[in-house]
Amino acid sequence: MFTGIVTDLGEILSIEDIPAGKRTRIRTAYDTETFDIGASIACAGVCHTVTAKGNSPEGNWFDVESAAETLALTTVSNWKVGQKVNLERSLTMGAELGGHLVLGHVDGLATVTRREDHPDSVYFQFEAPGEAARFIAKKGSVALDGTSLTVNEVDGLLFSVFLIPHTLEVTTWSERQAGDKINLEVDMMARYAARLAEFAKTG
Repeated sequence: MFTGIVTDLGEILSIEDIPAGKRTRIRTAYDTETFDIGASIACAGVCHTVTAKGNSPEGNWFDVESAAETLALTTVSNWKVGQKVNLERSLTMGAELGGHLVLGHVDGLATVTRREDHPDSVYFQFEAPGEAARFIAKKGSVALDGTSLTVNEVDGLLFSVFLIPHTLEVTTWSERQAGDKINLEVDMMARYAARLAEFAKTG
């Protein structure tokens, strides 16, 4: 489980095809001695398991493997060597919950439909996939490429957020433009509430 607070901006060092999908090596500022093989790290909002790791003078790194379903449902299939990715280590008991509870299970791909740069913020508008749009509410939370954000406005499939300069500095959001695909995870509380409502209707 994660919080949607990005704690490192990783860089993809290599991508290798494997029978199960793809293996990716990511450079990180994390001290890899502080987590074990099998640890969970959210990479651009997608929960991955560490399969190898190392610290070196050239930079610390870890490997993750992405299965076919992950490649089909997320932006991982479009990763390129040299690309930056938002990273977050899994939540530990007693840690500060700065964003909202995020599982790292992507619900679908949102599309950036508009970007407007302002002196003190950047406005992004997105189109959500139809099956996920009903879980997105004004002033609610969403995780976009692993970043916990508050929804500004909602209109059908469209929703918007404002990003402050700090978020742009420490994440990949400064690079995002209209037309880009974004990993979207809706608030799990909204998902559970909708499920309970379905049961209430059927009695």
